[in-house]
Amino acid sequence: MKTILFLFLTLLVLPVSKMNSQPLPDTLAILIRTSAGDIHAELYTAKAPVTCLNFFMYTGAVGREGGEFYRTVTLQNQPDKKVLIEVIQGGFNLTHYDTTLIQPIPLERTSVTGLLHKNGTLSMARSDPDSGTTEFFICINDQPSLDFGGNRNPDGQGFAAFGLVTGGMEVVKKIQQSPARGQSLSPPVKILEILAE
Repeated sequence: MKTILFLFLTLLVLPVSKMNSQPLPDTLAILIRTSAGDIHAELYTAKAPVTCLNFFMYTGAVGREGGEFYRTVTLQNQPDKKVLIEVIQGGFNLTHYDTTLIQPIPLERTSVTGLLHKNGTLSMARSDPDSGTTEFFICINDQPSLDFGGNRNPDGQGFAAFGLVTGGMEVVKKIQQSPARGQSLSPPVKILEILAE
C-alpha cells in the first residue's frame, strides 16, 4: 500500500525529468511561496505517506485559487487553554472546488511515524481523529503536547506531523507576529503556490 502511495505522490508532484528508475525518495523538498516570503520544507513521504499525499492533493487548488495562512496561535492569545502552543495555521481556498470530493484521512499518529512536533514541523490540522482534510499548521518551537499522548487534545491521539521547515523560519515567525484579531490574522497571509523543488 505504501509503495502505491509513494508512486502516486511522486507522479503527482515531480516533473517528468526528475523521474527515473531509482528508489523513491524518503523525503520531498517543497517551496511554499507566501506574500510574506518563501518557506522551504521537506515532506517525510516514507514515514507519513497518507498525509503527504493528502497535502499535495490540494496544492493545485492553491495554484488556481490561492490559499492563506489565516490563524496565529501565540502564548498571549489562548486565554481558555490550559496547554499553550505556538503555531500558524493555513489552508486552501476551496471556493471553486467540489468539496464533495474532500474525504478525511486516517490519522498517522506520531507513535507510529516517529515524527515529533518540533520547531518548524508541518502537521495536519484536525478536530476528531481521522478528520484531517485541507488545513495544516507549522510549529513555532517544540510542541510535545501535539504528539501522541500529548494533552492538547482530550483524546490524546495527537496530530499527524508530516514535514519540517528547512529554510524560512523567519517568515513563519513573521506570519505569527502579524496583525491579528484574537487568533485570526488580519489580513490573512496569502499562500501563492506550493511547488516541489
